[in-house]
Amino acid sequence: MFTGSLVALITPFSDGAVDFETLDELIDFQLRSGTDGIVPVGTTGESPTLSHEEHKQVIEHVVKAVAGKVPVIAGTGSNSTAEAIELTAFARKIGADASLQVTPYYNKPTQEGFFQHFKAIAEEVDLPVVLYNIPGRCGAGMTADTVVRLAAVENIVAVKEATGMLDMSSDIASRCDLTILSGDDSLTLPIASVGGKGVISVVANIVPADVKAMTDLILEGDFVSARKWHNKLFALCRSLLGLSTNPIPIKAAMEMLNLAPGEMRLPMTPLEDSQRAKLAQILKDYGLLK
Repeated sequence: MFTGSLVALITPFSDGAVDFETLDELIDFQLRSGTDGIVPVGTTGESPTLSHEEHKQVIEHVVKAVAGKVPVIAGTGSNSTAEAIELTAFARKIGADASLQVTPYYNKPTQEGFFQHFKAIAEEVDLPVVLYNIPGRCGAGMTADTVVRLAAVENIVAVKEATGMLDMSSDIASRCDLTILSGDDSLTLPIASVGGKGVISVVANIVPADVKAMTDLILEGDFVSARKWHNKLFALCRSLLGLSTNPIPIKAAMEMLNLAPGEMRLPMTPLEDSQRAKLAQILKDYGLLK
């Protein structure tokens, strides 16, 4: 249902407010580039620093701007099950195609807690759920056993796999038919080799056509040609992530490429000058800057 290149869209800010004009431009850029789906207000979309009202406004704005051209998978996860249900119900009401549900953060649920959390959301709101397993950002993560158990729950259709462990994807793929999407750009092809069907991509914010070219080849089963794109994208992906915490580098890159303001909200802070110089060289090496 949700495969290929799906962009983890940034949320642009201007003078402290959400910049909806630039958001429209970014959506248009993605649609013109052939992106298979748009994922607003996830980690890359700085959801932790948006108010609940802003969170809803961004989801609704994206759904209206996309106008059914590609699926919109709205980030509606929370460490509060009731809050996640409320946001997911809103996303369904305004026409989102699915929800992205991050593993609850800070409160560190047990595996049973993870299961009951996602099960409650899927049963309460009739909207497809993409699980988002990213223990590095959340303090805890699901085991493969829990993901496989959740695959049997109606409405849970996919998992964004961001543990960084290829064995996790192999384990899930060998035991259920849940769609696996890479949550790490540099692992899209490796995860595809064991059954993955695409990526929710950070780097697609700046090179959507390239990520799309690679995932199209993956879905066609042409892994030899896909590897050429993987090798081209790899240095860009790893360098961007290695400079600082996401989405600091991607926002800086988008500012350098005149795609969006680099403004962020505290506690996220801009790249230091030395890091900006490295980023500029990375973009030049890729051919994005002269």
